[in-house]
Amino acid sequence: MIKKETDRLIIRNFIPSDWKDLYEYLSLDDVLKYEPVGACDVEECRRFALERSKGNNFWAVILRDEEKMIGHVYFNQIEPYEFMTWEIGYIFNPKFYGNGYATEACRGILQYGFNELKIHRVIALCNPENIASWRLMERLNMRREAYHKKKAFFHKTEEGEPLWHDAYQYAILEEELNDFSS
Repeated sequence: MIKKETDRLIIRNFIPSDWKDLYEYLSLDDVLKYEPVGACDVEECRRFALERSKGNNFWAVILRDEEKMIGHVYFNQIEPYEFMTWEIGYIFNPKFYGNGYATEACRGILQYGFNELKIHRVIALCNPENIASWRLMERLNMRREAYHKKKAFFHKTEEGEPLWHDAYQYAILEEELNDFSS
């Protein structure tokens, strides 16, 4: 198991019992507004936690003092692998918004990636309407590199037509790691 600690958080691999805390926020439509899935039921959260416990792409974010999972971070290498580029993403429980936990967790993951995995670059994508997400990326000192018009769709109309959405792409390079603002 990989485990990293920050001032207030423990960031670690998922374990199957994380499904309960996962359900607390993945069962909310508002939390998943910009994601490809809708609200999840108990069984889906059990399955997600079990699947995620078998790999290193999803990291549970735990409040150190309460031992409660408050969100998770996705961190995965993308192709071509020789470019050493990874993608980061995140979803947090709205009960814990506004406390800087997402920034702290993502900063911890970025430091792990650059310092321990020796990666070169990290990217992140978000819907331009998801202001909280792109503001988080900017707090992480990531720079907006692109505006992708109608990049993808997660949902369709009743007639089966795609509901395209735009996307911002942000990135940070290895040498920019030390430029983090507190």
